[in-house]
Amino acid sequence: MQIILVSRTKKVPKTFNLADRRLRWRLLGLAALAVLGCVGLGGALAMVVVSPHDRALSEIRRLHQQVQQQDQQLAGVRKDAQRDIDALAVKLGQLQAQSTRLNALGERLTQVGKLDDGEFNFDQSPAVGGVEDGSDNGYALPPALDTSINQLANQFDSQQVQLSALQSLLLDAKIESNLKPTGMPVEGYISSYFGGRPDPFSGHSAYHTGLDISAPTGTPVRAVAEGMVTYAGERSGYGEVIEIDHGNGYMTRYAHNSKLEVRPGQRVHVGDVVSEAGSTGRSTGSHVHFEVWYKGRVVNPLAFVKNHR
Repeated sequence: MQIILVSRTKKVPKTFNLADRRLRWRLLGLAALAVLGCVGLGGALAMVVVSPHDRALSEIRRLHQQVQQQDQQLAGVRKDAQRDIDALAVKLGQLQAQSTRLNALGERLTQVGKLDDGEFNFDQSPAVGGVEDGSDNGYALPPALDTSINQLANQFDSQQVQLSALQSLLLDAKIESNLKPTGMPVEGYISSYFGGRPDPFSGHSAYHTGLDISAPTGTPVRAVAEGMVTYAGERSGYGEVIEIDHGNGYMTRYAHNSKLEVRPGQRVHVGDVVSEAGSTGRSTGSHVHFEVWYKGRVVNPLAFVKNHR
């Protein structure tokens, strides 16, 4: 088989004889090159087409890695924040306990100081106020929350020290008040006053060293101040008598009793029953002879019985 190639020009036609082995190998080589060229062109086209998809997948994987890193950073931030919150919770609990102690101390001071009801209400926040500022700059946060809490805790500590000192002063004042004779020792009326008077038996002028308070026999006689019983027994003219030393220069005497309720060396408090009214000794009827002594001298009890705690 022969192939004749005729040119449009006047050149001599070329003849190819397919029976020639060398020619057939050349044609096969050209065909193989053509096939390889088509395959390479297809691969290049495939790379051009597939490349955007691969880049997208690579970008997605990179974004996943960034998200994982951010999750790890967020977990660290949460851990740090939780640790700070726990620390603040501990400090808040300490401040609440401190506030509770201050409220309890304030309540005791209110009772000791005999303040009016409602003058200090420790269950409510103190009233505050002020002129409104037209500028609105939002909430003013402290520069360091931890520092502000520490300052508040220090302020609470200082207030507690001051209130404790005030409590000590008030308690000392209360103790001093309890040691001073105050009020009537028995329910009744004053039948004879301190000072000069006619003697009830002889009618002669006499000096009365106390107050006579009329009361039925058996009426409870109470200590008018805190102290120690120094005498309980009979004295000439006084009958059955109780004497109490209050330790601050004061001594009180309760005479003409029908019954004694305390013994020497016994400690008594304000309002404790020490005896029962009667008419023992030099007496014309049931009553209590009440004397007040100060630094070894008898004084007029009238100012003491009219006083109140």
